[in-house]
Amino acid sequence: MAVQSCVDVRNEWDIVSARQLGRDLAKELGFSSVDQARITTAISELARNIYLYAGNGRICIEPIEEGNRKGLRISANDTGPGIQDIRKVMEDGYTTSGGLGAGLPGVKRLMDEFNIQSTVNVGTEIMITKWLR
Repeated sequence: MAVQSCVDVRNEWDIVSARQLGRDLAKELGFSSVDQARITTAISELARNIYLYAGNGRICIEPIEEGNRKGLRISANDTGPGIQDIRKVMEDGYTTSGGLGAGLPGVKRLMDEFNIQSTVNVGTEIMITKWLR
């Protein structure tokens, strides 16, 4: 049974901790250095979104197996204000923070699976998966 490791995200240092946890687990599973970079970039974006938009939340990472495939599943959860229009947030260039608007669409491109659930005034859950090649 896989062990899930989590980092509570409350400040910018927690973003670094979540990234490092993801990199360590990806390396341990045998991901290439390129995929390790993809995974840590995705985790960084999710953790930064929690910090900027929700104030606090949690990143959890677990090794998974499905048939003969192995991978990493990462979940980002918060109880922040939620996302009013997920379709719009997933468009390249859309931003509410003055950034490039490449965050969540970029995370989706970096990973193999991407799922987002959000309810206004309840929170957001994003689940992403990367499979070993």
